[in-house]
Amino acid sequence: MGIEIEQPCVSLSKVAVSETHGEDSPYFAGWKAYDENPYDEFSNPSGVIQMGLAENQVSFDLLEQYLEKHSEVSNNGSGASGFRENALFQDYHGLLSFRKAMASFMEQIRGGRAKFNPERIVITAGATAANELLTFILADPGDTLLVPTPYYPGFDRDLRWRTGVNIEPVHCESSNNFEITVEALEAAYNVAESKNKRVRGVLITNPSNPLGATIKRSILGQILDFATRKNIHLVSDEIYSGSAFSSDEFVSIAEILESQNYKNSERVHIVYSLSKDLGLPGFRVGTIYSYNDRVVTTARRMSSFTLISSQTQQLLAAMLSDVEFTENYVKTNRERLKRRYEMIIDGLRDIGIECLDGNAGLFCWMNLSSLLKESSKEQELELWKLILSEVRLNISPGSSCHCSEPGWFRVCFANMSEKTLQIALTRIQDFMERRSKC
Repeated sequence: MGIEIEQPCVSLSKVAVSETHGEDSPYFAGWKAYDENPYDEFSNPSGVIQMGLAENQVSFDLLEQYLEKHSEVSNNGSGASGFRENALFQDYHGLLSFRKAMASFMEQIRGGRAKFNPERIVITAGATAANELLTFILADPGDTLLVPTPYYPGFDRDLRWRTGVNIEPVHCESSNNFEITVEALEAAYNVAESKNKRVRGVLITNPSNPLGATIKRSILGQILDFATRKNIHLVSDEIYSGSAFSSDEFVSIAEILESQNYKNSERVHIVYSLSKDLGLPGFRVGTIYSYNDRVVTTARRMSSFTLISSQTQQLLAAMLSDVEFTENYVKTNRERLKRRYEMIIDGLRDIGIECLDGNAGLFCWMNLSSLLKESSKEQELELWKLILSEVRLNISPGSSCHCSEPGWFRVCFANMSEKTLQIALTRIQDFMERRSKC
């Protein structure tokens, strides 16, 4: 029996009690419902299926096979001396071997159309840490970042909670597939200024943006022009091999800069991680790549708060340097993701559910606005609660991603087996049939 301790009325910091973490969002509430009643094919077939987690598990077997075949990599490879080398303090800039391997891999998955200098890479504990670290560097408390909607709900936490920085949503519309427009950027910038908030940058997720689609070259160029005119920073959160059908379709902001002979490059910063591309979120490996010398220097100073273990760096340096493995992984992973994507899109369309056209991502966006009694956030959340409790699917309502049009839901498909995905589709079909009879 636990000991009951009287809780004294002592105060905590403003950060500790702040609600900007976003923990009360339906996005996180859905996770809680899943944790309390997780689906399992054998032990709990009526449980909640997790379709709110954008995790790439479709090619995990390839990683397992690699580690089994190269046991020396996961076991340090050099006995006690290797253990000692990893156990002792390492330069918090990151192992040079790992930064070189990461730079090479970033070039590979972009089809060799962009070059990356290992000396400009800063290693962080995942993209979450990278985005927060960049926010600390680029903006002061009270400043504002522009973020196109719908956006990842975690940005409310990553960019705002500890930094004191604001987010001004850039509202995009379904009429043009939620593409970013200069008009929408200008409108958001003007709203921030009307609140007397200083805009310090715009953050985009390219090319695997929250819509499961890519940002076109022309639009990327327009966003860079906008940032240049406003004299603000541009942060591009880029995910490739784990979420792309073909690297030929995608354009990195790095390609735009190279084509312009790096004009205005000092305002551009790239965030990248292996969480989605290699399906290794638990390894907590992210990077900041900046063309601004002062940002690189400052990020390295601050990276001591977001270190990755030397053993993890060494393991991944060996894996990413194995070109035969990485080429096969990227090719196979894309094929599997494409198959999974087509499976859910075709399945939903057969049920009569409209989805956004996508060509990237670990999820799709489905439109259930026809099921709303009225077009409102409240009705969307009522529908979401019904799907969570009755259909036992954890999907993300668009409002949790700051989508301004009620009725859109984000549905993840890469974190489960094809069999589980088929069960999820069957549950949605049964739900739609019941609704049609009401």
